[in-house]
Amino acid sequence: MQRRVFIRLLGGAAATSAWPSAARAQQPVLPTIGFLNVASPEAFGAYVTAFRQGLGQVGYFEGRNVSIEFRWARGQYDRLATLASELVGQRVAIIAANGGARSALAAKAATTNIPIVFTFGDGDPIAYGLVRSFNEPGGNVTGITMIAGLLEPKRLEILRELVPGLSLVYLLINPNNAGVVQDLPSVIGAAGPLGIKLEVVKASTESEIDAAFSIVTRERAQALMVMNDAFLQLRRNQITALCVRHALPAIYPWREYADAGGLISYGASIREAYRQSGIYVGQILKGARAAELPIQQPLSSKWSLI
Repeated sequence: MQRRVFIRLLGGAAATSAWPSAARAQQPVLPTIGFLNVASPEAFGAYVTAFRQGLGQVGYFEGRNVSIEFRWARGQYDRLATLASELVGQRVAIIAANGGARSALAAKAATTNIPIVFTFGDGDPIAYGLVRSFNEPGGNVTGITMIAGLLEPKRLEILRELVPGLSLVYLLINPNNAGVVQDLPSVIGAAGPLGIKLEVVKASTESEIDAAFSIVTRERAQALMVMNDAFLQLRRNQITALCVRHALPAIYPWREYADAGGLISYGASIREAYRQSGIYVGQILKGARAAELPIQQPLSSKWSLI
């Protein structure tokens, strides 16, 4: 009798000890968002916060009912393909590809099945072949475009108003940026009627930025336009400091340059674009189809003057 009681108690203890393991096994697996960005978390932390805010607006909170797997290229565009493939290998539910069109292109090349929400301002998503149209993207890609390239002619006009007698402007570009081929013709076309000659200097590394400014100052440029690019934005403190050192008037595509000491910027809000991106990602996680979510554009652009 005592032996039967002992066996019964032993069996009950074994079952009880198994409960925590069983409970852990039954916990639901959270859907994972793959976050692909050409920049770095140190420089783009505010945008990640805005992205999380957008997710929260549709009921998704990191660690509670969704997880985020981050991949940062840290300004090295050639890493994007590998990072996108890593996210696909992780079987993420969706990819938020941002920081430039090449992030979206890398994600699109890595998968035609996983939904992709892009956020960028360099170039036209239709011209890239990412979407069929703004209203009906089709396929697995949608997102937010900040139309930075379309605003370059306006920036040139503003620069002419700021610098009397302006006739020579240098454009600082990153040749690795996917939007360069698309964006340059519009600003070149706007320069002629304004009586402005444009020259291009290229930089894709920190040392190349210094070299570009050596050229600009040697050639006695009257002003500088910094074209849209995630790497150049990463180096905004360096760029704005060089402009101040050489007393070179410059206009920038994003407010963050003015915050770093730049003279003036004109463009949409990057933080707002990332918030909208978070909303779209959340809507797709709830069942919306990327193919049916229209491409979002900023409602207005803003000045930022130091």
